[in-house]
Amino acid sequence: MAREPVIICLTPVRNESWILDRFLRCASLWADHIIIADQGSTDGSREIASRFPKVMLVENQSHEFSEAVRQRLLLDTARSIEGPRLLIALDADEIFTSNLLVSDEWNKLLRQKTGTVIKLQLANVLPNMKSYWAPDIFFAWGFVDDGSKLAAERIHSVRVPVPYGAPIFHLNEIKVLHYQYTDWNRMKSKHRWYQCWERINNTSRHAIDTYRQYHHMYAIPETDMHELPPQWFAGYEARSIDMTTVVKERLYWWDEEVLKYFNAHGTRRFRQEAIWDVDWDDIACSYSLDHSRHDLFSDPRTLFEKGVHYWLEKTQPISERYYVRFVDAILKKIGW
Repeated sequence: MAREPVIICLTPVRNESWILDRFLRCASLWADHIIIADQGSTDGSREIASRFPKVMLVENQSHEFSEAVRQRLLLDTARSIEGPRLLIALDADEIFTSNLLVSDEWNKLLRQKTGTVIKLQLANVLPNMKSYWAPDIFFAWGFVDDGSKLAAERIHSVRVPVPYGAPIFHLNEIKVLHYQYTDWNRMKSKHRWYQCWERINNTSRHAIDTYRQYHHMYAIPETDMHELPPQWFAGYEARSIDMTTVVKERLYWWDEEVLKYFNAHGTRRFRQEAIWDVDWDDIACSYSLDHSRHDLFSDPRTLFEKGVHYWLEKTQPISERYYVRFVDAILKKIGW
């Protein structure tokens, strides 16, 4: 009989103390090793990770945001573990549904041949902890390792190798619980930072497209909304793991990163990004950044630019309609 693979969880971390204990308690139930690649956390994430015996803590020394760098670091570390390997790549705010603990799907997964890509569906948990939304898309979260290269990108990258023509095993009963949307303000902070990152690093990209991507949560079809099945939490709760408490903060680390962008590039550089729903001057007072000039972080938009953002907000739920796409195309022609 073929030897069952060593199950290795690959997780990048930066300031994830709000959920890391829950994630590690859940992952410890199914993983043999949990590799945490920490990138300069200052919120106690490293200390939390060090409490779990299955964790291998490695340092991501990169000073830049790069999913390619962090995933290759995780992959290289995993491949230092001998024997057949099943790689599972999850962020700290992503947790398998607890039916994994009793589902025959998991046993079938462990018998997949080398080179198989493992795909699952994402279940975005909503703040009420009773419902979720799930696009009808299966993402590659796992790989029965055969040494294939990782074709990674700087942002929104694949996390595991996906060789051309590789066999694919779909998990249908087991889902990935995504906690990003359980704290709406945290999510908005992260998406403001994403928009600024796109402005600096994807200079040819239209602001319209950036807006539509990072405000997708305001256009969720009713058909994607579902009631959260109790069995998705039950297996963890039976082991005294709190699955519903969400630690909320007044400020998030992405806020400070955006202020650093303002210091480096000025606010006018970001006038087309829909990030002006917060008082940046007030936020700057909470950090040790230069805010001696009252207008340093003030809203730089003209009335026209504010009007475009109003248009985008109001049309986001219907952005695929012909007349909306027509107006968006005109805006792109004039520099949006």
